Amino acid sequence: MCICCGSLQVHTQHPLFEGGMCAPCKDKFLDCLFLYDDDGYQSYCSICCSRDTLLICENPDCTRCYCFKCVDTLVAPGTSGRVQATSNWVCFLCRPFPRSGLLQRRKKWRGWLKAFCDRKSETPLETYETVPVWKREPVRVLSLFGDIRTELVSLGFLEGGSNPAGLKHLDDVTDVVRRDVEGWGPFNLVYGSTPALGHACDHPPAWYLFQYHRVLQYARPRPGCPKPFFWMFVDNLVLTREEQTVATRFLEADPVTIQDVCGQAVRDAVHVWSNIPAVKSRHSALASREELSLLAHNRQRTKPPLQGPAKLVKNCFLPLREYFKYFSTELASAL
Repeated sequence: MCICCGSLQVHTQHPLFEGGMCAPCKDKFLDCLFLYDDDGYQSYCSICCSRDTLLICENPDCTRCYCFKCVDTLVAPGTSGRVQATSNWVCFLCRPFPRSGLLQRRKKWRGWLKAFCDRKSETPLETYETVPVWKREPVRVLSLFGDIRTELVSLGFLEGGSNPAGLKHLDDVTDVVRRDVEGWGPFNLVYGSTPALGHACDHPPAWYLFQYHRVLQYARPRPGCPKPFFWMFVDNLVLTREEQTVATRFLEADPVTIQDVCGQAVRDAVHVWSNIPAVKSRHSALASREELSLLAHNRQRTKPPLQGPAKLVKNCFLPLREYFKYFSTELASAL
């Protein structure tokens, strides 16, 4: 039986808890698992991926939530009410004992989750096994062309200060060779972007793509290394359609479009290539290619947008909380 919806048409096994999962629930789970709200907690139930009223785990190192229906159905009727009346509630993946009513946590669920995502996802990108909190280390970031220091500090991944440890920012990599990158590293996240529309740049847009790809190869861990390694390249609508195709071929990932929308008007947008979990789920199909082209044309004639590219993709970094240490849990006040 599917423990998400009760269907008898079992397609696969749930990766976190003992029980089956039907095909529609499997697809929904893959789309929603790593999506986060602005408060830093996951947006959907960790069992069924419903976005109904959610119970939040109060373990400061956990971000998972559970809907009332799953808790009352799989644990015991009325459990959600008792949880609401409890302070410092610890969820079913954090508590020391594995069973709560009918809900049984899988042994080695992190490995199950990785295998589930690798096997069931349509993307060829590998999913890294999430890291237990006691093994998480601070993230080490190489930021090319675009500086994401402010965003990572506000999310708690970097400590504050004018030059936070763990971040190497470069605006020009013309003379950078493999020995340089290996000496600065190892890195866990490599970020790069084309210049924002309206900003002067010293090179054609495709230069930033090719240089990013070159340095990315230097920073990649050796094949078979189990340590998480993430990357993201952001195009601020300056690459041509042909250059976007080249980016897809070089980076071996399809782009997603992330937009800043006010009402029905698209105020800003970027194309993103990345292996960070759930970036694909943030894709917005509101604007057509023609609308994005018009937006890019208008941006070239006006002052740069107030919201920079790094701010548009800021929440895409939240899934990294499953892999790296963070220095602040007060995300709501920082976002």
